Amino acid sequence: MNKQFFNPNPEFAKNARVGSMEAYHELMNEAKKDYEGFWAKRADEKIDWLAPYSKVLDESDAPFYKWFIDGKLNVSNQCIDRHLADKGDKTAILFEGDRGDVEKITYSQLSQRVNKFANLLKNRFRVKRGDRVVLYMPMIPEAAYAMLACARIGAIHSIVFGGFSSEALKERIKDASAKLVITADGAYRKGKPYLLKPVVDKALEGDIECVEAVLVVQRNHEDITWVDGRDYNYCDMIDDESDICEAEAMDSEDPLFLLYTSGSTGKPKGVQHSTAGYILWAQMTMEWVFDVQGDDVFWCTADIGWITGHTYIVYGPLSAGTTTVMFEGVPTYPDAGRAWKMCQDHKITQFYTAPTAIRVLHKMGKDEPTKYDLSALKVLGTVGEPIDPPAWKWYHEVVGQGRCAIVDTWWQTETGGHMISPLPGATPIKPASATFALPGIMAEVIEEDGTPKKIGETGLLCITKPWPSMIRNIWGDAKRFKKAYFGDVEKDGKPLYFSGDGAVIDEQGYITITGRVDDVINVSGHRMGSAEIEAVVKEDDYVAEVAVVGRPHEIKGESIFIYIVLKQEQEKDMVKHINNLLSQNIGNIAKADDIVIVAGLPKTRSGKIMRRILRSIAKGEAITQDISTLEDPSVVKQIEEAVKNS
Repeated sequence: MNKQFFNPNPEFAKNARVGSMEAYHELMNEAKKDYEGFWAKRADEKIDWLAPYSKVLDESDAPFYKWFIDGKLNVSNQCIDRHLADKGDKTAILFEGDRGDVEKITYSQLSQRVNKFANLLKNRFRVKRGDRVVLYMPMIPEAAYAMLACARIGAIHSIVFGGFSSEALKERIKDASAKLVITADGAYRKGKPYLLKPVVDKALEGDIECVEAVLVVQRNHEDITWVDGRDYNYCDMIDDESDICEAEAMDSEDPLFLLYTSGSTGKPKGVQHSTAGYILWAQMTMEWVFDVQGDDVFWCTADIGWITGHTYIVYGPLSAGTTTVMFEGVPTYPDAGRAWKMCQDHKITQFYTAPTAIRVLHKMGKDEPTKYDLSALKVLGTVGEPIDPPAWKWYHEVVGQGRCAIVDTWWQTETGGHMISPLPGATPIKPASATFALPGIMAEVIEEDGTPKKIGETGLLCITKPWPSMIRNIWGDAKRFKKAYFGDVEKDGKPLYFSGDGAVIDEQGYITITGRVDDVINVSGHRMGSAEIEAVVKEDDYVAEVAVVGRPHEIKGESIFIYIVLKQEQEKDMVKHINNLLSQNIGNIAKADDIVIVAGLPKTRSGKIMRRILRSIAKGEAITQDISTLEDPSVVKQIEEAVKNS
């Protein structure tokens, strides 16, 4: 366990919303003493209620918890209308296109455009409260308008990441019984146009009867097929609509959106999030974890197709009344300085990205950040996977110049927002540790029977009390919801929310995530998290990227199989070298039976490594997963050849 602490910047802490560990503990104790009172106070402070709630929490039908019973509100109102009086001229969305085009949309303009979009949905497509609308969109402002327009009229949006295949899109459209699909002709990526509309056309072939229309935003004006009577041009229609649209009064527990996650088996799960609890926590975490204030400019590099984009590009920043950056391109195009140039040009104050992106930016240009003025940066965030110490060090020392707090956030699609994270003005940070549960979140590391794990022992990471932004259901499958999230761990006879992740707590109470429990490799009865092994290998100067999986072994049960991408070709025996590192840092039991040098790893366009594909290759199984959504599908064949020849 890393023993080094990095204390908050004293100058930053002076004005932080939570400026000390004493203040953190006060908030946590407040929640422990009066849990419902803690949340009621925040709901009263943060939400503009259209009708008051009568009860804070209803646990009578656990785990189908309900929050702020009878309360009425509208998320579009939370994100736009209430800011107009004093922030109408403030930039709400700062858009930068792949080719460098920049557009600044004020809160007043956002109000007009969302209202027009909402009227278009109601008047031309007869979309009403409770209808499902699927978005298959690039990272352009119209995607945010569409989300907020759905929220304004009470429709339930379901965004499908623009890198998913037609089959994946079809599956999600059918499961949600979507009435309308909103897409774009395409967008730009690495300087070139690409198409989305043909994917929608293919997805709608065959037995999809629920979709009545397709609304198409023209972004790159490429030639596409228009189906008469089904396809409509947004750009031709939107100007005819009124920019006044009254916000629908939604119940606290009305679904706001569905977001499909890929399970390890079976069809994707439609994670269902509610209205009040979700938007409350989105705003609270923006204020606590990123400490957004005043004229801050917040940039989350995720795609809106993922939960990170929902909460920390659209709903969180806008509910907090800040400026949010939407970026169409990739941070390494046209060169490794793109992200840092954007931080300089737009005076970014909070930068939130994935460890994979950090490692790539480091690899492509470790000194690149020093060429730009990054003095506006205050908080750096990471999301999606545990960050390894070398990446953390570079992020802190070079990008953050040693003065920016790094918030290593742990959360999930199902949690709606951050669960465990440092507070930038309060928490002494240990690199690679998620640190502590946020105020109001009761996280424990326990056994399946609820027994707490001892200090230093890996256990199951569970949230032991319901919280407002939690998943409410799996769309159309309540039985699966209970089994998937509340079927594995219980305490005092009560089922608990099990995250699926393992974690360990050290002697100071710091929580470190060890990775998915299904990423635990059991070698001769010794359980090791793949993330722990990867962290050791990543520290080696020769290694650019690494992925660790388990492989069936006749004697040991499982053996460790490591894929490595090198920074450059090496003459030394890398197998021996890496195993020596593992032996030194973890023990002989952590030595790998197989270490294969590969040209690249299979990643989605958001940078997530597809370990299921790597497991299949290690086992010698045929690849049955859809690889069309990978950044570079050809890498799969290259890896198979490398394994065959190793």
